[in-house]
Amino acid sequence: MYKRIGLFLSFSSIVLFITQSLQAADDKPAVVPPNVLLIVIDDMGWADLGCYGSKFHRSPQLDQLAKEGLRFTDAYASCPVCSPTRAAIMTGRWPARLNLTDWLPGRGDQPSQKLARPKIEQQLPLAEVTIAERLRAAGYRTASIGKWHLGGTGFGPEEQGFELNIAGDQGGSPPGYFAPFGNPGGKRKGRQLKGLEAAKDGEYLTDLLTDAAINFIQKNKSEPFFLYLPHYTVHIPLQAKAEVIKKYPADSKFSGQQNSGVYAAMIESLDDGIGRIMKTLDELKLAENTLVIFTSDNGGLATLEGAHTPATSNAPLREGKGFLYEGGIRVPLIMRWPRGIQPGTSSVPVSSIDLLPTIMEICNLPVPTEIDGQSIVPVWKQTKERRKSPLFWHYPHYANQGGKPGGAIRSDRWKLIEFYEDDRRELFDVASDMREGRNVAAQNPQVVADLKKQLDDWRESVGAKMMTPNPDYSPNAQAADGTVSLPGKWVTVHGETLRFEPLPHKNTLGYWTNPNDWASWEFDLKQPGTYEVELTIGCGNGSGGSEVDVLVGEQKLSFVVEQTGGFQNFVARKIGKIELTKAGRHTLEIRPQKKPGAAVMDVPLVKLLPVK
Repeated sequence: MYKRIGLFLSFSSIVLFITQSLQAADDKPAVVPPNVLLIVIDDMGWADLGCYGSKFHRSPQLDQLAKEGLRFTDAYASCPVCSPTRAAIMTGRWPARLNLTDWLPGRGDQPSQKLARPKIEQQLPLAEVTIAERLRAAGYRTASIGKWHLGGTGFGPEEQGFELNIAGDQGGSPPGYFAPFGNPGGKRKGRQLKGLEAAKDGEYLTDLLTDAAINFIQKNKSEPFFLYLPHYTVHIPLQAKAEVIKKYPADSKFSGQQNSGVYAAMIESLDDGIGRIMKTLDELKLAENTLVIFTSDNGGLATLEGAHTPATSNAPLREGKGFLYEGGIRVPLIMRWPRGIQPGTSSVPVSSIDLLPTIMEICNLPVPTEIDGQSIVPVWKQTKERRKSPLFWHYPHYANQGGKPGGAIRSDRWKLIEFYEDDRRELFDVASDMREGRNVAAQNPQVVADLKKQLDDWRESVGAKMMTPNPDYSPNAQAADGTVSLPGKWVTVHGETLRFEPLPHKNTLGYWTNPNDWASWEFDLKQPGTYEVELTIGCGNGSGGSEVDVLVGEQKLSFVVEQTGGFQNFVARKIGKIELTKAGRHTLEIRPQKKPGAAVMDVPLVKLLPVK
């Protein structure tokens, strides 16, 4: 009935029922199976809630949930984007093992990208066994209320063990947050959300999903249930109730801090809904024996991607959604189960893949051996327990947000990131440097070698699909007017600290504190000729005076960096001319020779301007 587990779990359920009946016959209290409420928020950042340090967003209900439950400081999504993490949650298996490593259908290859993505699954295969299938076969009522994004017709929640599906389809973004969804003109055409077709105009999607969740709980209060509540919020398009937006300062220019009133209002409506659900559990006397899990599918959106974005800042974590840095993969995780969890905080690293075995264990069901996750239950009993195995990531894709393809491993305090374009590696001690500001790979070569081998072995063991050279690769192609533009986002960095900083208030090559670090760009030239080299530069007061060489082939231009009044106070400066006699592929390098101040400079853009 339910794939390969149906017969086995049905038999185990009978055994469990008989065991509980015998206990009752002996005047011993029968074990009441716990309910499970799994709430997954879309694109919520690690620092978005008050209990995780936000001073701008209001989340009293979730803060209370964290106070009453176990709050994890080092919880991770299995991928920096959504669909792979959702697949990992459903199956307890690494996205790389599932060959589902990007959002669906995924970003296509582009000429600017050096590598081509591997072909991936376009849905969660029906052969995979989900949490819902395992629990439904054991007698649980199951519902998925909200975003699915793991396949369309024939691959929806109904085919993966859920009796009830509301609003779940192949889509990753909601068709708007106000009914009639996706149809501002009022005509109900185009993509509709299943089960919400009768929503009244103006009703808010987050509230409707909350209503549906409460209705499901009320109807199934006398039976064990598994309620999967994957909210669409806080994914773009950012839309919130006007009366709630008014509570917050008007959106202003992003400066690296949380300051979006629209995003804050979305979180407040979500928080109100969580409070309503918790109140319902209390009123029905179900709270004591309901495991509530609250988490996110990836880090918060911290780059430009539509109106009111960037949505949030993940500070003190680095970067956000689409990146393998902490801001892209570290997420909030709160677990509350009064019958089994002592309130507190845990710094044990855990992952999306760990939710399935945890749920199976607390439901007194066999923990499958073919999965990759490990139960978190021991952590509840001893919050300082160390993780038994490393956490891994495989992201062979270019993210819409600017992240580049790579892999990563976290083992105890160490985290290694490997970039697939150039095989560069960065090592961070995330236990003491959660900001990932100090790449200590050069100081710890043996640690790098050990983690690199573990990452290689893991990729082989799960059958990770790797990238291949992009046959259409044409980096930084020359524009029709002859200009060659080399933006910071397409730089190749060499060294320890130099990096591209993608947040929109920076959007620059920066952190140039080590004068031995250097940068390079490839570009395709169609028109040979003489070109003037123009660098856009920012340099803080007191940091001027760095001596820098710019090289293209054997040609070299040298200049001294002048301070501009701030590292993000950019000034365009022409430094000289070069002669490019051949069309085709060239490389431009920037190599500091001397750095008297705190940093060399910031560079968001280099241009080659044709001299006519």
